[in-house]
Amino acid sequence: MAVARLAGQGASSRKYDVLTAIGAAGLAGEAMAQRLALRLIVLITARYDWRADRLATGQREIAALWSVDERTVKREMARLREKGWLVLRRQGGRGRVAEYALGLDRILADTAPHWAAVGRDLEARLAPDDAPPVPAGTPNIIAFPQPDGQSPWDRVMQHIAQEAPTVYATWLRQLRPLEETGGGLTLEAPTRFHANYVETHLALRILTACRVAAPQIGSLRILVAG
Repeated sequence: MAVARLAGQGASSRKYDVLTAIGAAGLAGEAMAQRLALRLIVLITARYDWRADRLATGQREIAALWSVDERTVKREMARLREKGWLVLRRQGGRGRVAEYALGLDRILADTAPHWAAVGRDLEARLAPDDAPPVPAGTPNIIAFPQPDGQSPWDRVMQHIAQEAPTVYATWLRQLRPLEETGGGLTLEAPTRFHANYVETHLALRILTACRVAAPQIGSLRILVAG
């Protein structure tokens, strides 16, 4: 996976970036989402072992940390697992607490639409390692060559590159068309995170551009390279 990892050079700042992304996404949601984001941030800050990617804290201790009862802890931890933000590594039982890992891929995919609200510096730091840097300067000027072919996909990319150059440069330029059959287009993304982000947040934009530049394309399928 090419997502910036939370180890090595610059790891400390990336940890703060992840916490910032969770907070920004939470604040953009309803009260329930805000509470969940705050509780996760406090739990990560107080008890998460970044080096080992490990969270092993009992429900009673989490309840005290959050100022809630254990039933609320059980419900909120279940919500975090359902979202994929926490990944169960080892089930608790017989005197041992459950052990979790941080679902970094899912957290980044879910919070990515809110990075721009924090700033382009956060976008640049949290983007996948294989993504080209966000162009500096005027948003409408793009530091990468735009597609110049005449295939349906090239025409779609030309349309989006003119309309949203940063989106094109950061997320769409790396997609590779594999097959176009029966009104559907299959694309290849370089990583699972990249594919999930495009599928979740950009598929509608791509299909909207298809209506203008390649109306024969009515559906998308995104695969991961390799």
